[in-house]
Amino acid sequence: MPFYESVIIARQDLSTQQVEALTEQMTAVVTDNGGKVEKTEQWGLRSMAYKIKKNRKGHYLQLTMDAPAATLSELERQLGLNEDVLRSLSVRVEAIDMEPSAILSAKASRDDRPGRDDRPRRDDRPRRDAPEPTESKGEE
Repeated sequence: MPFYESVIIARQDLSTQQVEALTEQMTAVVTDNGGKVEKTEQWGLRSMAYKIKKNRKGHYLQLTMDAPAATLSELERQLGLNEDVLRSLSVRVEAIDMEPSAILSAKASRDDRPGRDDRPRRDDRPRRDAPEPTESKGEE
C-alpha cells in the first residue's frame, strides 16, 4: 500500500481535548477503511499567514498513514464535512519517517534555549545614572 501524510488545520477555538478527539476520529476513519495510521503529531496552536474563515490561528496536526487510495479519498471526504477543519492537505510519500517532523524538532530546540529567568540579570551591575555613594567624613 502507498504511504501518505495529511496535515490538518483545525479551528483556533477548539480545546486540546477536542483536537485529540478529532485526531482519534480521523484515525478511526483510516483504520475502518483498511488503512493504518503509523504516526500522529500535534504541532499545537500556530499562527497562519492569512485569515481562513475569520481565523488567524489554527491547531495543526499531522497523520502519517499506510493506506489504499480509497481510504485517503474517504478521509478527505470526512475532513471536508467536518466543521472544525479549516484546511487539509494530503500528499503521497515514498517512505514513512518515524523521526519527529521538522516542526517538532524546531520546537524542541527552541525549548532548550535559556528562558528569560535563566539569563544573567542586569541588576547585578551598577547603574550609570545612580548617584555616587558619598563617603561620610567623620567630624573630629
